[in-house]
This record gives sequence, C-alpha cells and structure tokens, in this order.
Amino acid sequence: MVWKLLSRTDRRASSVPEGVRIYAVGDIHGRADLLAPLLAQIEIDITLHPISRPIVIFLGDYIDRGPSSRAVLELLTGKNLHFETVFLKGNHEAFLLKFLDSSEVLDDWRQCGGLETLISFGIKPPINPAPYERAQLSRSLSSALPATHRHFLETLKPTFVCGDFIFVHAGLRPLVPIEQQNEGDLLWIRDDFLLWDREFEKIVVHGHTPVGEPDIRFNRINIDTGAFATGRLTCLTIEGAEIATLIDVREWTQNLPRLAQLPELERTGAGKDTTLASIHVRAMAAELKAQVPHLAAAIHAKQLRESLSFYDKDSLARLDPRKPRPGSSSP
Repeated sequence: MVWKLLSRTDRRASSVPEGVRIYAVGDIHGRADLLAPLLAQIEIDITLHPISRPIVIFLGDYIDRGPSSRAVLELLTGKNLHFETVFLKGNHEAFLLKFLDSSEVLDDWRQCGGLETLISFGIKPPINPAPYERAQLSRSLSSALPATHRHFLETLKPTFVCGDFIFVHAGLRPLVPIEQQNEGDLLWIRDDFLLWDREFEKIVVHGHTPVGEPDIRFNRINIDTGAFATGRLTCLTIEGAEIATLIDVREWTQNLPRLAQLPELERTGAGKDTTLASIHVRAMAAELKAQVPHLAAAIHAKQLRESLSFYDKDSLARLDPRKPRPGSSSP
C-alpha cells in the first residue's frame, strides 16, 4: 500500500525533496534482534532501489523494556552503517541521562523499563534498591557506559525537518511554532497532540505511543508498533509524495534465499580458494550453526554491495524489502 497525504487547505500532496528518500524507524526499546536485520534490510533496499540521498531517521527510545539495550547502542554507534543517519532523542534516553546525574529518578525510570537497561550493561540491580543502592547503581552505569554510547546519547537531536515532514519522538504542542516547541513536549506529549484534528506546520512523523500498525492520518504518522512486546519494528519510507512501509523484518528474514542455494555460489565452487567462495563458505557454516536471521541478512547486504550479478532474478525478488504496491490511498 502506498499513501499520499493531501493538505486540507490547498490539496497539495506533502513530499520530501527530489532525490531524497526517508527511512523512518520506530521505537526500538532494546530489541537488537529486530534492529540488526532491519539495518541490513534498509541497506538492501537502497542497493536494489538506488537514490541520490537516502536518509535513515531513528525516532528515539532505543533503550529500556527490551533485553538488549546495550547491543542496540552498539549497533547504532558502530561503523557498519553505510547510509546517512539522523538520531532523535526519546524520553527513555532522557531518563538514562538524568539517572547519571540524579539517582533519585530510578523509581520513575524503573517503571519505564530502566532496570532492563542496567542489566544489559552487566549491572544487577536489587528489586527494591535503597537510596544508597540507587546511588551505587548510578555510579556503576556511569562506569559501564562506553564513551561512544555517552556521546551518542548526549548528542541526540530533538527534531528533524525534511520537506513537508517533521520527525520527532512524541509529537508537537498544537498552536506552538516548531521553533518554540518545548523539549518536554517533544519527548512526552500524548493526548493534546494525538487528539488534535487540525493540521500542524508539517506532517508529524512520530513514535512514543504504541499502536497495532502504522497509524497514518492527514496530519501525523505514528510508527511506534510496540516492538519490545509485539516483535514488530516498523520502517516507514517517504520518497517524493509516496509513503509506504518495508516488509515486516520478521517475515522478510524468513523468506531470504539460503546462501547454499544461490546459483553463483554453485558455479563458483565451494572448494575453490577464491575470495568470493571462501567468504560464503564461512558464511554458510555460520548461518547453519547459529540460525540467526540477522546474520544471513547482513551477508546478503554485503554481497549486494559488491555485486548484484551474484543473484538470480528469483533471489533478488526474495531479497526485495518492498511490498507489492498496486494501489495508493490518500487520507
């Protein structure tokens, strides 16, 4: 399904500049097992559908609730992202930063999944920590947090604007100009924003409030599909005036071509001492041993960067992260 959002005032379709494609990623919440294959999926989509300037925007809430907050930060701060990125700040990142300065916030943070983040950094918090234990936990997290993670968290952006769209974690305060928005609202707002039935200055792409599926309205788009609980991590694409989503990464990884079945690998010969063959023999062994979906996805992403000719038509179709787009809708 492809959507186009038409302004209620002039009926013009909202769009991003020519040559730009946006990939907007919803709340991750410690689900490194979903993020890793999604990063490969985005990279493969860019390879199969080239464009001058792909921009991947993460809407915040990288940590808490899910089991692997540290691994998520490792993925996002690593050197294996082969595209332009924008990282926005979520209320959960604000919690972590505040906890480093003031351990008293732990009582509130733990209600939002903060203990899971501490555990992911190798810290073992008591179920009901006393004040002195909260202070110790804050010091422990400060020591365990790599400098790259701290820098990442401290330099997150509150908003990002591209064309007729603004990207933000939670939403905007109605009737307040974008440049005058309060960070507390950008990270926390709910009903005053969600129930607003008039246009904003820009179409607002946001997360923060979980929904069963992407909620696309005339004035805003919610792509927080509750990944930590549902297993669905949404990636929205915007190119020109066309809005769509990539295939659910769980479904996509289940249908990836098996490396052992690729025609070019068979022609190359598993026993030959060539770079191509040796890479894929090792890859197949690792895939068969671990059965980790993101491993095969990453291998395919790397191979596609090197040579599309390695794949036949059927394999390329199975790798394509786009759903069939026979029609369009205009909310």
